[in-house]
Amino acid sequence: MTIRVYVGLGSNLEDPVAQVLEAVEELEMIPDSILVSRSSLYRGKPMGPADQPDYVNAVVAMDTLLSAEAFLQELQRIEDLQGRVRDGEQWGPRIIDLDLLLYGKQKINKPDLTVPHSGMHERDFVIIPLSELAGDVNIPGQGRLTALINKCENHSLRKLVTA
Repeated sequence: MTIRVYVGLGSNLEDPVAQVLEAVEELEMIPDSILVSRSSLYRGKPMGPADQPDYVNAVVAMDTLLSAEAFLQELQRIEDLQGRVRDGEQWGPRIIDLDLLLYGKQKINKPDLTVPHSGMHERDFVIIPLSELAGDVNIPGQGRLTALINKCENHSLRKLVTA
């Protein structure tokens, strides 16, 4: 049985638009999974240190037969393929960042995987693109997406026009 998953994508290094679009192409190749839709691309200020470039973010919806853990491994494989460096710096610059935001309606709390993704409900660069794909989905433990959008401050998010 397939599970609908949502993946957040972000980049602020080495042509971020190209990095996000390359990651989307790689997501399409995950075994036993189908990319259903992609949100618009958005540019926004970084969450972490201000002395880094703006981020480009998007969200994709996928249907998968993979377990959450196996799907996460595929996301990390794609990050590695694109040159992601894991230096332990939280919220620092990234060539690519892929986050498993939602895995069906499940709540998962394991040392290496938390779903829904922690903090996603407070991040305009996640919930606004997510709303393009998921409408008024219920975020387990957080509530309806429209209510979260109303609470979230949109500091700098701008929709990008891409070909």
